[in-house]
Amino acid sequence: MRLKNDSDKLKYSNVWVVAEVLSGKIQPVTHELLGAARSLADAKKSKVWAVLLGHNVKEQAQLLIPYGADKVLVVDDSRLSGFSDELEARILVRLIKKYKPEILICGATTRGRALIPRVAVVSECGLTADCTELSIDPVSGDFLQTRPAFGGNIMATIRCPFHRPQMATVRPRVMKAPDADFSRNGEIIFEEVTESDASKIKRILEVFHSDDVAVNLADAQIIISGGRAMKGPEGFKMLGRLAARVGGAVGASRAAVDAGWIPYAHQIGQTGQTVQTKVYISCGISGQIQHLVGMQSCNLIIAIDKDPSTPMMQMADIAVVGDLFEIVPGLTEEIVKL
Repeated sequence: MRLKNDSDKLKYSNVWVVAEVLSGKIQPVTHELLGAARSLADAKKSKVWAVLLGHNVKEQAQLLIPYGADKVLVVDDSRLSGFSDELEARILVRLIKKYKPEILICGATTRGRALIPRVAVVSECGLTADCTELSIDPVSGDFLQTRPAFGGNIMATIRCPFHRPQMATVRPRVMKAPDADFSRNGEIIFEEVTESDASKIKRILEVFHSDDVAVNLADAQIIISGGRAMKGPEGFKMLGRLAARVGGAVGASRAAVDAGWIPYAHQIGQTGQTVQTKVYISCGISGQIQHLVGMQSCNLIIAIDKDPSTPMMQMADIAVVGDLFEIVPGLTEEIVKL
């Protein structure tokens, strides 16, 4: 809602994380967001609340506390099996009015992108989507939400000083998940679905999950990515041979995908997938911000390029200057010998 004056801000407190549940299981993005929320709440000297909506999820509520939640707000109901954005949005809006969180964050997943805009509109709040960084202004205490803007050419920091709660979505694997601390204690609060929540609402008849995925970049521990310098589909076949040797996957920049050299499922970046691998090998990718936001959280970044001055080569942990069409086959051959 829109605040009438500064004193209205005092009515709102705590940082909420909307937990992501798929097939009855809490998804890793929830742990990542709890880590971010913990930092925000510590800066505000407030608490972290996790909101867990679903069916048969009561037993999992306790599992959110080791990752940073002080309180877990649980709504467990058979009508919440699968995913109903309309029903969940009504529940969230009602809980926001009751408990008045200052900040609410959610994963920028398929579910989050369907759910949170509904909540923002009904709650009359602002919403910043696809954030890559979250912080608190040390002077005003406002929630600062940073995301790429103008096609990724700049990074914009957005604030909503006159509305509460302040809301943002964050792409999976942008934030680091904290280590679980099983010595932490927390409180679990149970709420019910009301008649007004569920009246005149669409009903989900059946939910299907497809196991037919062409490439699973999200779970890969090693990714070898190519850009415009790969020169064509044959270049990506070369990367595929190296990926096969190390048990990794092949990624790509948007330029390579737009050129038709490799399918969109391999695209990494602002308009593709966000990854957080142990090793990321960039081959001929200059490193525009659109691509960097999709892989900057990888543990070890290795870049191969003729030009040592590119943004990717500058940010890499290991920068290899040279012809990738000589280096990559050489690496593949040496790995075979090992």
